[in-house]
Amino acid sequence: MARKFRGSEDVKVDGKGRMSVPAKFRRVFESNDPDWSQPGDRTQLVVIYGPEAWNWLELYTIEAIERIDQEIDALPRGSQKRMWLETLMNGQATDAEIDAEGRLVLPKALRDKIGLDLNSTAFFTSKADYIQVWKPENFSESDSSLREYQSGYAVDFDPRVFLQEGEG
Repeated sequence: MARKFRGSEDVKVDGKGRMSVPAKFRRVFESNDPDWSQPGDRTQLVVIYGPEAWNWLELYTIEAIERIDQEIDALPRGSQKRMWLETLMNGQATDAEIDAEGRLVLPKALRDKIGLDLNSTAFFTSKADYIQVWKPENFSESDSSLREYQSGYAVDFDPRVFLQEGEG
């Protein structure tokens, strides 16, 4: 079983658009990159920038993106679902890497897409097998739909009961 991302972090964006990826996140990218073998190696990942309406980026490990590619390949060729997923996960994506110093360089076009300025802060939040990257103020605005959904349940409701829904 692949290691998962956990937690959230504020990350500084320097004057060259570089971000130091927190060590706990780098370890997950490294352990899920079949070509990574030792500290100092560049770690590969995939950035999904998505459609114009997205104001966040998604950083996927190599193993996670390969699993998704297999699931897409299992869909009927030419189907609308497959074409949509191929566009999102391949056409609206780019390869990236974490350098030997643990930094990720986001191209200007991707920083501009989510409103990240040089010498600012990005917000990384874990989504199990990928990380979302946000301009901090945009994340707090997006979180309102989840809060609205949660408000339909009692304050002491334990959402782990949803896990039972996946059982046979």
